[in-house]
Amino acid sequence: MQQQNVNPNVQGSQPMEQVPEIVSTKDQLYITDMLSWNLNACKKAHFFAEQCQTPELQQALEDAGQMHQRHYNKILEHLNTSPQKMN
Repeated sequence: MQQQNVNPNVQGSQPMEQVPEIVSTKDQLYITDMLSWNLNACKKAHFFAEQCQTPELQQALEDAGQMHQRHYNKILEHLNTSPQKMN
């Protein structure tokens, strides 16, 4: 006998016509985590670059820190952009 993993509340339901214009709690927590991860990685890379004596490694760490800073800023940019209405 095969076991089916079907949610009885979903049977026969139609797919969404349009994505809801809300941010769920789970979405908000994930966005917060992404911002925290990128900010923390940026700070750590900058800190270790300052401690480093090898110029090539120092530059690689600075580059990594700048990449995480760009990602952080890009996420904020997306959050500050108003959604475009589609007709």
